[in-house]
Amino acid sequence: MNFLYFDPGIGAMIIQTIIAAVAGVVLFSKNLMHKIKVFLGLTKNSDDDVFEDIDVKEKDSENSK
Repeated sequence: MNFLYFDPGIGAMIIQTIIAAVAGVVLFSKNLMHKIKVFLGLTKNSDDDVFEDIDVKEKDSENSK
């Protein structure tokens, strides 16, 4: 009978792999569900620019004279 030797760090590596796989599935599924909802028209596409509502005038800029 052959016994397998598991290094003490293998348990941490297995747990890390499981956590990474779960996180990957959760993030992938959230992104996929958002794309499906946008395609079906159930949600608005939120490609809003962060600085869209800031009005910058020519005289307000630093380089203008």
